[in-house]
Amino acid sequence: METLLPIAARAGALLKARSETVAVGESATGGLVAAALLAVPGASVYFLGGGVLYTRAARSTLFGIPVETLRSTPGASEAMAVLLAEGARTRLGAVWGLGEAGAAGPSGNSYGHHAGHGVFAVAGPVSRAGTIETGHGDRVGNMRRFSEALLQMLVACLEAAPPQK
Repeated sequence: METLLPIAARAGALLKARSETVAVGESATGGLVAAALLAVPGASVYFLGGGVLYTRAARSTLFGIPVETLRSTPGASEAMAVLLAEGARTRLGAVWGLGEAGAAGPSGNSYGHHAGHGVFAVAGPVSRAGTIETGHGDRVGNMRRFSEALLQMLVACLEAAPPQK
């Protein structure tokens, strides 16, 4: 968690300065992104909520993503991360939505990805998606690395976003 806190603090400071909010849809990170953002004092100003959406049922029930869309979107793809980010943003009415999925390990997933495959997305005034391949099956290490990647992407998007009006 210590590696996540400085990135989350930067994201929190940017969100506060912009008077903007964030919501999170996580999977393989197991809630580490939300925990890091909530560890920042004053998080209640910008953090609206989120969930660990580890299954199709959770993604459909909690974020309202149609089952047909989930069936046609590979589970650990950038497209899925975008669905989760948009779902978090829309469902909770946040300015920014974060989404993440992947195969933390120690083995691969049912979608054919090797352990260490992570996808993440930010939806908001600036939207991005990305993929990471750590090349190892250290489950906790991958969860941490996926979380770092998503938080770093959030900071980059906040820094790239036009000033609020």
